[in-house]
Amino acid sequence: MNTVMPFDADATLLSRVTSVVKAAGVTLRERHTPHARGVSLDQIVAEIHANDDAVLDVLRQPLLEARRGSRWAEDELAGGALPSGEWWVVDPAEGNINHVHGMDEWAVTATLVRDNQPVLTVVHLPLTGDTYTAVAGGGARLGDRPLQVSAKTELGGALVGTGQARPGEDERTFRRIGDSVTAMLVGGLVVRVSVPATMQLIHVAAGRTDAFWQFSDVRSGLVAGALLVSEAGGTVTDLSGEPWNTGSRDFLAAAPGIHTAALKVLSPIA
Repeated sequence: MNTVMPFDADATLLSRVTSVVKAAGVTLRERHTPHARGVSLDQIVAEIHANDDAVLDVLRQPLLEARRGSRWAEDELAGGALPSGEWWVVDPAEGNINHVHGMDEWAVTATLVRDNQPVLTVVHLPLTGDTYTAVAGGGARLGDRPLQVSAKTELGGALVGTGQARPGEDERTFRRIGDSVTAMLVGGLVVRVSVPATMQLIHVAAGRTDAFWQFSDVRSGLVAGALLVSEAGGTVTDLSGEPWNTGSRDFLAAAPGIHTAALKVLSPIA
């Protein structure tokens, strides 16, 4: 009797998920303009929701059919642990705020989370055609090319980044972000502050940047990058140094050679 192991099933599923995410990317690319859409907050929010709705129409049913018994995490800005089992954590327009402002840092992401650990992810950048993928235990790739995190060992030479997870975070979170940027400006080389998280995390996985942290538990912005970085040889923890999962309250993904130093800078910031 043949037994299909989880890795084999996930690896087989990856090509199907990639096709679905790329098809959704066509929809999001067709909605992109080289100029900002919306002036008032209400107009901007309406454009964001319109993007989400259009892309979810392409994503949702095919992904649920691709993995029978899987469930859908409805709120893309939600955080915290999920119930046991398999869940699709999807961002139909990761970097939606950039998209509606005519910029190019946005993507479509779909991640299968099993018992609060990401096990498969696809991140597709429709404007460039780049597709980042990972399966737990199988490595991370950009197209067919394996990804490897940075070999840096000195925080003083590191390019690092952070950003807010959602509009309207509480004041304490904003102060922590500001304090952490100041601390890393002193301890590191250069700090990038931008959104969305996934667009920074693909650079960590590819070894272009060296670390990313966030004072947030928004799942949809972290699960894809967490798997890509860990499968590319990086270290992914919370800011107390414990292994990260979707129930963690904060996040650090770094090249192994600078992870401890970054944690030492960030963990005291309360």
